[in-house]
Amino acid sequence: MLLHKHDDFALAGWDAADHTTSVLSGRTNDEVKADPDYAWRSDLPAAEAAIALRAPEPEPPGEDELAALDALGKSGTWEIFGHELRVTNLDKILFPGRDGEDPITKREFLRYAARIAPVVLPYLRGRALNMHRYPDGAGSKGFWHKQIPDHAPEWITRWDNPDADPGETSTYVVVDDPATLVWAANFGALEWHPWTSPTAAPDRPDYVLLDLDPGPTTTWEELRDLACLHRQALKHLKVHGRPKVTGRRGIQIWIPIEPGPTFADTRAWAETISKTVGAVVPELVSWKWEKSEREGLARLDYTQNAVNKTLVAPYSTRPAPGAPVSVPLEWHELDDPELRPDRWTIRTVFDRLAEQGDPFRALLGKRQRLPKLTSR
Repeated sequence: MLLHKHDDFALAGWDAADHTTSVLSGRTNDEVKADPDYAWRSDLPAAEAAIALRAPEPEPPGEDELAALDALGKSGTWEIFGHELRVTNLDKILFPGRDGEDPITKREFLRYAARIAPVVLPYLRGRALNMHRYPDGAGSKGFWHKQIPDHAPEWITRWDNPDADPGETSTYVVVDDPATLVWAANFGALEWHPWTSPTAAPDRPDYVLLDLDPGPTTTWEELRDLACLHRQALKHLKVHGRPKVTGRRGIQIWIPIEPGPTFADTRAWAETISKTVGAVVPELVSWKWEKSEREGLARLDYTQNAVNKTLVAPYSTRPAPGAPVSVPLEWHELDDPELRPDRWTIRTVFDRLAEQGDPFRALLGKRQRLPKLTSR
């Protein structure tokens, strides 16, 4: 073992034990051991010994690709990720500015979609996508769009839902290619909502979702307290999950699971967790279905665990001033006094990613059985 001597670049008080997660993957040593990205072959030369166990992630767009978008007029053809895409209304304002900043144009939004696509792709790949479209910008009323339009490029992956009833969505977009996300952004999808089950088994979710939805009277401190109670509950159960801020007011917790349980199973499990937490602080939580009947209290919404019900994807924008982004967290960040649910925007989230990586990478490929719970 070689130990580097202290030099002029050493940081006083720096301790490796304080940095338990990889800057590359965002995972701890134990998490990497349980679900490795690579297998190592001792019989091969060092340059060949790492055998990838995951599909390679696409490279981010190059400076030339981004410069080509900047060079276009109001509309044009943009070659991105190896595909030609017709982009329109590039100077249109999609998000008002925040805190005195300039508003965000469609051009800037498409640039963000292209840069974030390799990061968000693992959470969208192989899943039907529900698009929340705002073609006239975040200041207008949005609407859900699920059916892939006839004008979509042929290279976009499609999934035909075998269980669709007459009049329901029959064919969905599947973001298997980063260029598809750019296409969806150009189509006016300001929010990206993937299914929690893969198209290969649409009735078998591989995530459990816990949605902490604040009411009008819920303070940010109270919402954090609710999230911390969930953290303690999952720690007690030895269940691995991660929180993320929604980019609006809420917090969500994503829990990867071994495929097998039905949506009825995951919904019942989430309900038990939520009602156990809610029983600790009943003054903060309402179980009423209608918002008007909740008296301003928070709702711990376990009902999102159902087929074709979705929550916003990691790193999706939200339709609000500044283009805030739904950002994954480490659990300890809930204790950060500067944390806010809309803290990061499309203009600041890449600095965060560069500094500490993507905390949700620890969820990828994680397969865990949900422990049995006894409801009260």
